Amino acid sequence: MIRNGHASGALALSCAAAAMALAGCDEAGADLLTGTAKIQVDGKAVNVSCSGASEHRPTIILLHGGGDGLDKFAALQGRLAEKDRVCSYDRLGAGASDQPGGPQTFETTGKILTGVIDQVAGGGPVVLAGHSLGGLIAGRYAPAHQDKVEGLVLMDATSPSQGADLNEEVPASATGIGAQLRDQTQAVLSGQGPEQLAVPDGMVASAGDIPVEVITHGKQYLAALPEYGPGLERRWAEGQQKWLALSTDSKLTTAANSEHYIYVDEPDVAIQAIQRVADQIAENM
Repeated sequence: MIRNGHASGALALSCAAAAMALAGCDEAGADLLTGTAKIQVDGKAVNVSCSGASEHRPTIILLHGGGDGLDKFAALQGRLAEKDRVCSYDRLGAGASDQPGGPQTFETTGKILTGVIDQVAGGGPVVLAGHSLGGLIAGRYAPAHQDKVEGLVLMDATSPSQGADLNEEVPASATGIGAQLRDQTQAVLSGQGPEQLAVPDGMVASAGDIPVEVITHGKQYLAALPEYGPGLERRWAEGQQKWLALSTDSKLTTAANSEHYIYVDEPDVAIQAIQRVADQIAENM
């Protein structure tokens, strides 16, 4: 469920073009971005933050949830950067990035993600680690971009059938909080949120045998919703199971003491999952 707040080839950079954001050039070409800067992707300014450095390991890219921005990942990124190169970015319509300028689809938001990957990952493999809507975007993106994405971590990712889940559990006749939650979430799914991103339901496509870790919340906060809560919790759990179809090497973990923001409530669970995936990829690099 999309929730606002806790309720909720490559584009290589030349030294001249990147002088304000990058440290300089070595013999292999432009150094990779370190710190926070705005990069140009498809004519839009995208706010990106990168930290940490490592050789012979993938770059980790964090994708925030709806209504959030890269700042929400500051603590998680800092800890991951002790071992790996980690980048996060504000999608169009979020944080300090440009507004989208019109309706977005998975294709357009994926084009921005591709541009970010091409500019921050140095041509190497990446692990996408997405929360909520960011997890849904990562799960939709990876199957068609197996040349770039070699691992996934989905942290309480929005269900691939979220629209149908809501409509079936909270009927049109519903009133009160349940109806408000359904209507607000459906509005965001239809592209009425700040990102203007329409999020239709769809089947989960295969990304082959890449390592995938799906983490779901253990504290059933949705169950507190009068009348409809238990059904919504059941649907959410079913949605997490559906994401396992992304790969023949998928694993589901429950963050027992966490609500929706797993990387805030139980950061160690998120960090360990991301590092396990990165370690597995590094073994084959």
